[in-house]
Amino acid sequence: MVKNRLSILLLMLLSLLCSLSISADEMRSRAREISIKPGVLSTGKLNTITDVEGVLVGHVTLIEGRSVRTGATAILPHGGNLYQDKVPAAVHNGNGFGKMMGISQIMELGEIETPIILTNTLAVPRGADAILNWTLNYPGNQNARSVNAVVGETNDGYLNDIRARALTPEIIEEAITTAKPGPVEEGNVGAGTGTVAFSWKGGIGTSSRKLPASLGGYTVGVLVQSNYGGVLNIDGIRVGEALGQFYLQDHLDTDKADGSIMIVVATDAPLSDRNLTRLARRAMAGVARTGASLTNGSGDYVIAFSTHADVRRTPERRNSVNEYPEVPNNLMSPLFQATIEATEESIYNSLLMAEDMESFNVARQQTVTIPALPIDKLKELLAHRER
Repeated sequence: MVKNRLSILLLMLLSLLCSLSISADEMRSRAREISIKPGVLSTGKLNTITDVEGVLVGHVTLIEGRSVRTGATAILPHGGNLYQDKVPAAVHNGNGFGKMMGISQIMELGEIETPIILTNTLAVPRGADAILNWTLNYPGNQNARSVNAVVGETNDGYLNDIRARALTPEIIEEAITTAKPGPVEEGNVGAGTGTVAFSWKGGIGTSSRKLPASLGGYTVGVLVQSNYGGVLNIDGIRVGEALGQFYLQDHLDTDKADGSIMIVVATDAPLSDRNLTRLARRAMAGVARTGASLTNGSGDYVIAFSTHADVRRTPERRNSVNEYPEVPNNLMSPLFQATIEATEESIYNSLLMAEDMESFNVARQQTVTIPALPIDKLKELLAHRER
């Protein structure tokens, strides 16, 4: 009898712990789970960049000791040999205070031949090493003598001991080798582990849009690494001002909005690198909708690529004159709208899915905490708007 009672008590305790755990998890929500639905277009099935068929995403998160809070995120346009089957691509520079690697060749040739790595500022060379190791060892690349590694970054040095350079090429390569389709983790993961946005915890966020069949039926997916500032606006609500946390509120801390954002835009629409450049530019409109100040010290980059099989730069096509299918200029506008909306919502998801982060700031020699955006207060603002 005593054993039965103890078993029942243990089961009740486990049930309580599970319910508490679930409640804690439910505190962080994606935008649409709390009725934030920016734009007019429908999302893809998962509302992630992986809704674009073939795209893979992987994260490696490094949290060690009191002060290491960093990581890397890998985005693969497809799961094959990227070096052999290159994809058309483009880069847009919103503000150039950044250390992105691989820009010039993308701009010159209009293609990407490697995974895209996002990480912290001082890990860019090691991200490139990870890409080189993976590419050179990939079957079929035995004769590769030149590889254009594409690495983007934001500076996570407030929460992360960035000078420790804790990330190694081997650690970063795990993000590539574990990349997969399907749901994408958001918030304090991968390259978003130590980031800060609008003085709240930033992170990784993603979203997608699916055009109706009458407009081509194409999908646009976006993934962001948010680490920038300004006056936060969420779907028209002036959140930063309402919560008393915004750039220039005291007219003294003029570098408060410095930082960066990396944006990766994927689409299955057959686009040339020229129209991918146009698509990449529109992502900055999505950033602007969130209240970004795009300050002097912000590095804001957009990488856009097409996964459509007929526009890949295969070995056979690289050595002959080819005809490619291409969405014409007059049909680009719906894709522009999709990119703007998906970028905006990706940023909201990066904030809403992030959690409080504590670290020991080595430069200041003190423990610091960056709080997550308070969802309960945001819900109050949403309710007030509805009333």
